Amino acid sequence: MPTQPPVLVASDLDRTLIYSAAALALTMPDARAPRLLCVEVHESRPLSYMTETAAGLLSELGDQAVFVPTTTRTRKQYQRINLPGPAPAYAICANGGHLLVDGVTDHDWHAGVTARLADECAPLDEISAHLHETADPVWLRKHRIAEDLFAYLVVERELLPEDWVKELAVWAEERGWTVSLQGRKIYAVPRPLTKSAAVREVARRTGASWTLAAGDSLLDADLLLAADRGWRPGHGELADEGWTAPAISALPERGVLAGERILREFLKASRP
Repeated sequence: MPTQPPVLVASDLDRTLIYSAAALALTMPDARAPRLLCVEVHESRPLSYMTETAAGLLSELGDQAVFVPTTTRTRKQYQRINLPGPAPAYAICANGGHLLVDGVTDHDWHAGVTARLADECAPLDEISAHLHETADPVWLRKHRIAEDLFAYLVVERELLPEDWVKELAVWAEERGWTVSLQGRKIYAVPRPLTKSAAVREVARRTGASWTLAAGDSLLDADLLLAADRGWRPGHGELADEGWTAPAISALPERGVLAGERILREFLKASRP
């Protein structure tokens, strides 16, 4: 019998499948809270979690489909995560700027991405300088460059002026960049630097004929639109904007239980 083409499952990680303590949204009584598994340690401290049930579902998914972690994290930040289940053959980092194959950077892919950014966008130095000049030390905590591809700020959200991000987004758009506010981080990312382009490349290499995706932020919108089916949780930028599309399911769950629900949906949709 002919072999059925694999199903590709491309999922954002932070606030989609894994959650910091601040993002867990455990609103139930303490005695009814789910058991949690720590999946990331940073500087000897636990940092990210999923429910134990979600961990079992992800292990099952890894045996059933081509699971591709798809994140805006740098490679170093991604490699701190210890997900349950089989080690993914492919991972997408830096919002599509790096494609990892068995944990190793595909340098040809990265070279193609950087060439396109040089052709289509204002240079990173210009964007970074503008961030440095306009961010107020009252609310700015860190200014970082990620993989020489994009920039992000760590801020105190309660002190951040409401219009500052909107004004930055308008300025950046004119230069071929996009802006996304996620928790305490403000990302400035070149418009052609997308998760969806890297996912299409993985689909080509694996022969996948069906792609599933999930994500919570505006940087995940292109990923969701490129998938055959997608899910977004009840929290995050996309939920706040009321964003949806014909093949996208907006889930009611928020916090770590949304991650569990997303994995259930992945499993159901990827079964032959």
